[in-house]
Amino acid sequence: MTLEFPPIYLLPTHLQLEQQLELEDQIPSLTYNIQEAKIVLGNIATKQRALFELRSRKLYTEDINPKKRYNGEAEARKQGQSAKKRKIAHGDVRNEPIVIIDSSTESELETDPEGSDRKRSIRQSSDQMISPMRIASSPPPSPTSSVSTTATLQESDFSHIVKVLKISWFTDSLSADTLLPVDNYLVYEGRVILQQPSVTPEPLRATKLPLRKEDVLARVKEDTPQVSPGHSYRYTGRNRRHQRPASPVLTRPTKLVPQTTSEEEKISELPPVPDFLHTRYSCERPTPPDPPNKGFIEELKKIRTIRLLNADEVGVRAYSSAISAIAAYPYTIISTEEILRLPTCNQKIAALYQEWKDNGCVLEADELAEDPRLVILNTFYEIWGVGATTAREFYNKGWRDLDDVVQYGWNSLSRVQQIGVKYYEEFQEKIPRAEVEGIANIVLAHARRIAEGFQMVIVGGYRRGKSGSGDVDMVLSHPDEEVTEGFISDIVLSLEDSGWITHTLTLSTANSERSQAPVSWKGEGGKRGTGFDTLDKALVVWQNRDWPTKEADLRENPNFKNPNIHRRVDIIISPWKTAGCAVLGWSGGTTFQRDIRSYCRHVKNWKFDSSGVRSRVDGSWVDLEQGETGDMVAKEKRVFQGLGLQYREPWDRCTG
Repeated sequence: MTLEFPPIYLLPTHLQLEQQLELEDQIPSLTYNIQEAKIVLGNIATKQRALFELRSRKLYTEDINPKKRYNGEAEARKQGQSAKKRKIAHGDVRNEPIVIIDSSTESELETDPEGSDRKRSIRQSSDQMISPMRIASSPPPSPTSSVSTTATLQESDFSHIVKVLKISWFTDSLSADTLLPVDNYLVYEGRVILQQPSVTPEPLRATKLPLRKEDVLARVKEDTPQVSPGHSYRYTGRNRRHQRPASPVLTRPTKLVPQTTSEEEKISELPPVPDFLHTRYSCERPTPPDPPNKGFIEELKKIRTIRLLNADEVGVRAYSSAISAIAAYPYTIISTEEILRLPTCNQKIAALYQEWKDNGCVLEADELAEDPRLVILNTFYEIWGVGATTAREFYNKGWRDLDDVVQYGWNSLSRVQQIGVKYYEEFQEKIPRAEVEGIANIVLAHARRIAEGFQMVIVGGYRRGKSGSGDVDMVLSHPDEEVTEGFISDIVLSLEDSGWITHTLTLSTANSERSQAPVSWKGEGGKRGTGFDTLDKALVVWQNRDWPTKEADLRENPNFKNPNIHRRVDIIISPWKTAGCAVLGWSGGTTFQRDIRSYCRHVKNWKFDSSGVRSRVDGSWVDLEQGETGDMVAKEKRVFQGLGLQYREPWDRCTG
C-alpha cells in the first residue's frame, strides 16, 4: 500500500550527505520549499533548535502549545541534561540505522570531501516568504487539531500548521506501513505567521489569486548567497591578487507570475499529463533526445552546472530531476501551470520558465558565461580528469587559466589530468558518429583477431542518438567467460602495438580479480564503493594512425607528426552472464542511471551495478539474464523485464 504523506521538508542538519540523499529518495511527498511543507523532518530534539531551523529558512511561526513540554525536551530532562545543550549524534535521533545510498554512476563525477555544513547551506535556496494575502484569507486552524491526545495525520490538521517531527516518525511509518500518530515524535508545532519586516515594505500590488489549487506562484522566493574568500595566492612569494567574491549559488527571487483571462482559458485546455509522467523514476518513462522544450531545458542545464561548480550537490540533484521530467513531457509548454503539473517541478522552475518565456533567456543561467569566477571554474571542470571539487581547488590556489595550471601545478597533476591539459582543445571537439563507428570497428576487429566470437555494443551518447560524442564508450563480451577474464590487457596491448593508442591512462582488471563476479554487496553498513571500475576497462587516448598524405609526408620527413586529432576512448569488458547489465549501465543519461539504481533499491530491494544485480537481503547474485541465447541487446531487454520495467530504446533514455 502506498502511504499518502503530506508535503515534507527534510532538514539537512546533522545528516551526512549519503543519509540525506537516501531519505530524499524515500520520501514520496518531498518538497524543497519549506513554505509548502506541512511536516518538517529533522535530526533535532528540542523546540529551540526547531525554531532556529525554521527562522533561518524564513519560516516564522508561533507556538500553538507554548506551555507544552515537547517530546525531545522531555527526553533531555530525563537524562539530566539541558535540552538546549544536548548533543545530537549524526544519523537518526533514535539511533536507527540509515542505509547509505549508492549513488554510483558510470561517469567521472567526483565526490566533494568538504564538510557537510557547506553542502547543506544550499538548502536555504528554496526558502520563501508567504504572501500576506494568502495568510489574510486563511481561516484559523481548528483548536482540536493541536490539543488532541493522539495526533493523527488528517489533512485538516495541517492547515497552516507546521509540525517538526523526528526522522524516526517517517522511517517507523514506512516499517509499519501506516502513518503513525505523531505525539511520540513531535519536536515542535507552530502556526505560520507573517514576520513583520524591519523596514517599510513596498506597497503590495493587487494580484488576482489563481483559480486553481496550485497557488504556489503567489509566493516570493528569496535566495541566500554564498561567498568565497576574497584573496588567493598563486604561490609563496608571488604578489597578492585580489579576487572578486564568489558568485552566489542562488541569486534572484522568484517573481509573481500574473495570469490573464486568455491564459486561464488556455490552461483549461491543456492536454492531460501522460500516465508515464505520474511515475517517480525517470527509468519508467520515455525521454527523447530532442524534446519540444529543449530551449528551456538548456537554460536549466546551465543553472545545474552552476550548482555543480558551487558544490551544491542537492541543487544538482533537484535540477536533474526537473530536467528529466520536462524532457519527457511530449508537448510544448505554454504556461507555468504546465510546469507545476510535472513531477519534481516546483514554483522555482515555473518562475524560471516564465522568465525564459518573457525574455528568451534566464539571467541566472547567463552567469555561467558572464561571471568571471564561473567561467574559470567551468574551464577547469572541462579538463579531462578534473571534477568540480578539483576545479575549485585549482581556483583557490590562484590559478586562472590553463597556463597557470601548467606553470604552477604541472607536477602535482595526475597523469590523466596532464593529458587532459595537453589535449584540452582537441578533447573539446565532438566526435562524429561515423568516426565513433570507425574506432569501434577497429577495436572489434582486434578483439576477434585474438578470440573469435566477440560481440560489441557502442554505448554512451552515441547509442542515445547524439550526433557528436565527447568520447567513445564500448562494451565487449564473449559467450565463453574464460575468454573475457583478463582480456582487457590483451586488447590494449594489441591496439598499442598497432599504433592506434597513444596513451593508456587507466587499465583496471577489478572484475577479473574477483573472478568476474558481480560487485559484492557489503550490507547496509558497508562502505560505499566508487562504482566506476566494477568492470574491467581501459581509459585510453586514441589517434587515427592513417592520413591521406602519410606516405609522402614520411618519405620527406621520417619524423613527420601525425596531424590527426586525439580522442578519448573507454573499452569495457563484461562477462557474458551480466553483459545485459553492462550495456544498460553504460547506455542511459545520468539521471536515468541514477533512477535505475534508486528503483532497484526501493522497489526491488536489490543493488544494481553494471557488473550485475545483487540482493540487499543476503548479498546473493540475482540472475536476470537467464541463459546464453541471443545477443547483448537481447540480454539487456531481459534485464528490463527482470526489473519489472518496460524496455526503453536507448534514444528514449536522454534524461540530460
